[in-house]
Amino acid sequence: MEAIEPLVRHFLGIFFLMIGLQFAGRSLGLFRRMHFSHINYGERGTAPWWHRHIFNVFRTAILLVCLVRIFADIDGGLGVFGALYQWPVLLAGMVLLLVSFASVNYLQAYMHEDWRSGIDRRAEGTHLLTEGPFGRSRNPLFISVITGQLGFFLALPSVFSLVCLIAGVLVITRQAREEEKALAERFGAAYEDYRTRVPRWF
Repeated sequence: MEAIEPLVRHFLGIFFLMIGLQFAGRSLGLFRRMHFSHINYGERGTAPWWHRHIFNVFRTAILLVCLVRIFADIDGGLGVFGALYQWPVLLAGMVLLLVSFASVNYLQAYMHEDWRSGIDRRAEGTHLLTEGPFGRSRNPLFISVITGQLGFFLALPSVFSLVCLIAGVLVITRQAREEEKALAERFGAAYEDYRTRVPRWF
């Protein structure tokens, strides 16, 4: 535990910092190349708009907490679950975070020019993906993100990470329904056929 605990502590800070930099860099690069934002908030006050802002608040809180933990002992204020704060659990969390990171990157690469964050209301530019990982689940990217959220809880088992996990799963499942409604409106019968053949999650 003496070796594993500081390893996971530093890993979390660096991991979430790099995730933020990667997402920002990818989004800015796509905007520079394609001349439109791949990040879609939706209209102010709508469900997707709230989902995006809630997700951003928690993502920022997670990053700040993980960075501060590298330099200061704030675990008492996070409500750490002592029974779970053991090296096998922490390592399992770290592994799940890496699995999530790899799968998210794979899926975004698989989507290629069709990747969007949020609901893109523009008339052009995306296709209905029904093959590969999307032939087994309608929301493989969201499954990967939830895997990472579970990994964070295990890597830092606490009241704070449990609240983040619950809020994250709720936001993602609600956003999945919103995105599926938008896809049904856009692709009509083709999406209905896809929906009947492929499960939403597993």
